Amino acid sequence: MAIEGIRGVGYLRGPLKRAIYQFKYGQKRKLALPLAGLMHHYLLDNPLPADLIVPVPLHMDRLRERRYNQAALLTRELGERSGLPVEEGSLVRIRETAPQVALNADERRKNVRGAFRGQGERLKDRQVLLIDDVCTTGATLEACAEALREKGARSVWALVLARET
Repeated sequence: MAIEGIRGVGYLRGPLKRAIYQFKYGQKRKLALPLAGLMHHYLLDNPLPADLIVPVPLHMDRLRERRYNQAALLTRELGERSGLPVEEGSLVRIRETAPQVALNADERRKNVRGAFRGQGERLKDRQVLLIDDVCTTGATLEACAEALREKGARSVWALVLARET
């Protein structure tokens, strides 16, 4: 596995689930502030090795449709709170993938295989903290970690707001 581990602030249920869905699909961008605050408090209590923070990217078509990348908003806020540099351009989604929500674990892995590419030289020998909103099977995060490792990242940990139960 290319990823060292995946940590979640909570489980995808109750108020956290509702907040994430409003943030992700309901155009409630301002929720990035309190949600990133939860991530920051989690990191204060459960530190992870990190030199920089990288968000899971959206494909350009999905970004145009949604108008913002929720992982990038969380990453920017977390970077401000933690003082860690943010590298948004170091990881790109190079092909559109089907929405993961209706796929099983094996289909998810196949869906995202080769969908990401690391860019630039800023990843070399760095400890990367990869940020996303939700982790279901970890397939997307693993595919991102593989791309980051190919560009020389020394380690990749992921932090998400919520994991499936």
